[in-house]
Amino acid sequence: MQALVYHGPGQKAWDDVPEPTLQAPTDAIVRIDTTTICGTDLHILKGDVPAVIPGTILGHEAVGTISEIGSAVTGFEVGDRILISCITSCGRCPSCKQGRYGLCTGGGGWILGHLIDGVQAEYARIPFVDTSAYKIPEGLTDEQVLFLADIFPTAYEVGILNGQVKPGDVVAIVGAGPIGLAAVLTAKLYTPATIVVLDVADERLELAKKFGADVTINNGIEDAVARIMELTEGRGADVAIEAVGVPATFELCSEIVSSGGTVANVGVHGSPVTLHLEKLWIKGVTITTGLVDTFTTPTLLKLIAQGRLDGTPFTTHRFKLSESVEAYDVFGAAAETNALKVVLEGEKTPLNAPKREALALA
Repeated sequence: MQALVYHGPGQKAWDDVPEPTLQAPTDAIVRIDTTTICGTDLHILKGDVPAVIPGTILGHEAVGTISEIGSAVTGFEVGDRILISCITSCGRCPSCKQGRYGLCTGGGGWILGHLIDGVQAEYARIPFVDTSAYKIPEGLTDEQVLFLADIFPTAYEVGILNGQVKPGDVVAIVGAGPIGLAAVLTAKLYTPATIVVLDVADERLELAKKFGADVTINNGIEDAVARIMELTEGRGADVAIEAVGVPATFELCSEIVSSGGTVANVGVHGSPVTLHLEKLWIKGVTITTGLVDTFTTPTLLKLIAQGRLDGTPFTTHRFKLSESVEAYDVFGAAAETNALKVVLEGEKTPLNAPKREALALA
């Protein structure tokens, strides 16, 4: 089969690779029908995630069809359409029992496209499939649910819930990329008084307005701190959400947050960040960090199914899965291409056969 393979910082290729095989009774093999590229994949290509070794298949977000299951799988059958989560859960370790799947110590956590081969491939092995994937309700398309694999639960859990957004709050979201815009959509579930989005690209700020932002600020041109203070009568934002992952945006969040407020860091940082405790210590500010746990995915899936949440506007470009290298180039040059999320569509060929549905593994 073929897959998008990481070959070291700055190097990727659409390569011929061996087909995945079941390695544990809790595994499933899945034909990848639709997948996408994450900003974290770009961080990997920059060398920001050294745990990813050359030769790894990238990707951790997908919709697929099960083609083979291990003997211990009870919740799925061959032929089921599933949403593959960016987070894998063993379901048994102390962290998983607390719903902290991102901190799984039983072989899960963020492993796809990170510690094991990922899903930007024709087929992928999904460990612990019973506790790490979701059946897709009838009538929903791949694209309607695809962004529940990562950006929606990430923005919701690490941004909105960690930030403790409440009705009447002023929420400032720094970064109008996919995560920032998903934060806009999920913040609206809590009826804040004002949602402010800050970015340096006017095109992204126009998108933020379409997604529901009340106010937009180009912090490359305007004095963002002064503008936020003007909007809040000098208090600052109740919740400042960092959705980029660079030092300047984190420091901006720490400047615009109110006393007693929360800075919720969502972005993936590849460089050290200065923490200005000389200013923050007296303000009673809470700073939260974290990897998504995806415990909210079932709730978000219900909202998608009921039409209360819509992720389809995220798609700006579509490619065949075999065009992954070109798709990365377009996504990586978002400032020039205006790419928000690219969708990679598999061939949806007949499932590999013969299949060993209840393969017993030693």
